[in-house]
Amino acid sequence: MVDLPSGMSLGLGNKPFCSRPSIVQNLKITNMNPEVDYIQIASNKPKGKRPYFFNDPAVERVLNITMAVASELAVARERVDTLERLLEEKGILTRAEIEGYAPRSKTIEEQRQTWHSEYISRILRIVQQEMEQLATPDKSLAEIADDIDQM
Repeated sequence: MVDLPSGMSLGLGNKPFCSRPSIVQNLKITNMNPEVDYIQIASNKPKGKRPYFFNDPAVERVLNITMAVASELAVARERVDTLERLLEEKGILTRAEIEGYAPRSKTIEEQRQTWHSEYISRILRIVQQEMEQLATPDKSLAEIADDIDQM
């Protein structure tokens, strides 16, 4: 369960990308608050052990990262397509104008960079969580050694 600051809600899209419980699909954060550390929130993890489906943890990490990117891209692509079609249908902008757009201020560039940082944090969430797990393991070294002895 992800702990969220007061006044912030998570909305999940109505089209699931896949049924893997370890991947959050179509995540949208509403009521953005500049005082909230959204990168830290993205690193929150559910209680309990992460389910693994492959014998090689490296393969599992790459799959999780790939699925996070694919999920983000699918949602973004659908929204961009919708916006472009609506703008063109209403005669507001053509697709050529959209393709030729360049940010006109430092503020816009900074906002985009902040979004990029948050996006990469969500994508690499599994790596960050596993590094944190190594730093503060749930078991002591003696318990881990006992587990290995029982194998």
